[in-house]
Amino acid sequence: MQDKNTMVEENLGLVHLCANKFRGRSIEYEELYSAGCVGLVKAVNAFDEKLGYKFSTYAVPVILGEIKRLFRDGGTVKVSRSLKELSLRITKIREGYIKDNGREPHIEELCELSGETKERVVEALNVAMPPLSLTSQSDDNDNANNELDIPVDSPDEKIVMSLALRQALSKLEAKDRELIRLRFVKNKTQMQTASVLNMTQVQVSRREKKLLLTLRELLL
Repeated sequence: MQDKNTMVEENLGLVHLCANKFRGRSIEYEELYSAGCVGLVKAVNAFDEKLGYKFSTYAVPVILGEIKRLFRDGGTVKVSRSLKELSLRITKIREGYIKDNGREPHIEELCELSGETKERVVEALNVAMPPLSLTSQSDDNDNANNELDIPVDSPDEKIVMSLALRQALSKLEAKDRELIRLRFVKNKTQMQTASVLNMTQVQVSRREKKLLLTLRELLL
């Protein structure tokens, strides 16, 4: 695995991409970026490459979580009284479930026990808990900084995929990026793309297949 300092330096671009999603929302960009860097460091420290996840896929929700925490802590985004009360109730239900069953409850189980929707339960957990980790806990590891592993779909899935795709495209040559842009953003035909790039239709077809395979490898 890479040195942690190197991982942080090589992934600062993810912080900029995440911070830009919140630009213009009453908090200075420097503060957004600073909070995102905290999230990046947390992600680097908690990431376990043995689980087979791409680091960017794991890191983006953690970075976004720290930026959103900045809004909550700064009072820019107010947490309603009813949500705070629900958060306390869900927390008590969760703690009782852990005590009785010896494991974290699934979101669906919390929904059933509380009578709340999945969206409300996730929102309540986000108020009460730190960013969640995809890493697993070990019975013999007493590290108090271990993250919780709650099986829930990330509400930022679209952002994660968008940023991951952008990062993958940045690794391609300029002409290859243009080919992908013409074909899948501008919806040009292979013949039209070939004309713009001074290639034949056959060359575009072959190159396109190779590039899609490359992007798939980078994203999976």
